[in-house]
Amino acid sequence: MSKPKLSKRIGVIQPSLTIGISAKAKELRSQGVSVTNFAAGEPDFDTPDNIKYAAIKSIVFGNTKYTPAGGMNELRDAVVEKEKKRNGLEYKRENVCISVGAKHSLFNIASVMLDEGDEIIIPSPYWVTYEAIARYVGAKPVIVETEEENGFVPKIEDLERAITENTKMILINNPSNPTGATYTEEDLKAIAELAEKHDLWIISDEIYEEIVFDGYRPVSIAKLSDYAKERTLVVNGVSKTYSMTGWRIGYTCGDKDVIAAMIKLQSQSTTNPTCAAQDAAIEALLGPQDSVEKMRRAFEERRNYIVSELNKIDGITCHNPKGAFYVFPNVSSFYGKKVEGKEIKNSMDFATLLLEIEHVALVPGIAFGADNFVRISFATSLEEIEEGIRRLKNFVAKIS
Repeated sequence: MSKPKLSKRIGVIQPSLTIGISAKAKELRSQGVSVTNFAAGEPDFDTPDNIKYAAIKSIVFGNTKYTPAGGMNELRDAVVEKEKKRNGLEYKRENVCISVGAKHSLFNIASVMLDEGDEIIIPSPYWVTYEAIARYVGAKPVIVETEEENGFVPKIEDLERAITENTKMILINNPSNPTGATYTEEDLKAIAELAEKHDLWIISDEIYEEIVFDGYRPVSIAKLSDYAKERTLVVNGVSKTYSMTGWRIGYTCGDKDVIAAMIKLQSQSTTNPTCAAQDAAIEALLGPQDSVEKMRRAFEERRNYIVSELNKIDGITCHNPKGAFYVFPNVSSFYGKKVEGKEIKNSMDFATLLLEIEHVALVPGIAFGADNFVRISFATSLEEIEEGIRRLKNFVAKIS
């Protein structure tokens, strides 16, 4: 029997390396191997109790049926209230679509906004899914390189140089996965002005907006001008802020016609996000916020420790991020060298050998378009981080 003939579309994307490496780490652990997992992109904290109880109450009281395709009206209204309170953005219910996680929101945006041959500008290093989604819908991701010395924030002249007659969108992620890069208000104003000059749309992925350090408080680019408000699609969700990654609730705020198109697409795909998860998200957005600050403080403590320790290792340099829960150290000084007789040629080799030899899982930078780096998630306990750093030092000491 012949193999199935798959679509050309699925052939243009690769499996997520971050998910793959996390799965490998879990597999080793199931075999009794002590693995330090720095690959996971999710908080290690439990979902707060008040949120879990809201979901239980939802089920007990019978909210187990279909909801509107774009999400329950109560949740869309909660998003409107949250965005007004947090970001000073005025939306109506018709400007909000609830999706099955922020990744789903991004996929829907690309599906309804990008045609074959359209170009979307993506600063690098970038979250692995951005490029994959663009390619899947037939668009061309145009990658704009950033520099470690500039905090991984793109220069406005580099963004403008990348614009062509086919450019339709610029995508920004603030704070950023994988680098923790953060944009100043001046950075964002310059991007908004550039978008207006060239009649471009903006996707603003703000999923890490509450995981910030050193007093940094991100501003939504949609707040910075009338044009930016009209042409920005704000993507967010409850996964990172409330440690609800598995609940799969994300949302988009923006132009009502784009939102209507996304809801139409969802009506023929997911139908609706899980109803109990939507009730839980309402509690997350409108309920007590004490847990958010508690988690943020813990992440900041971990950030301080891991950046300090990484920069003490000869051959590694590490930018000090002001947001998200990742560090992105440069390990390229080890390329061309060997460990236990095996050559390290690139970030994939570095990550693979580190997992094999010291049982530390992290993600090679090539997954994010930056082969000189690796991504380390500090969304794990301080004790786990300390052990992982000890093992990393042992690994580096073996390189010659």
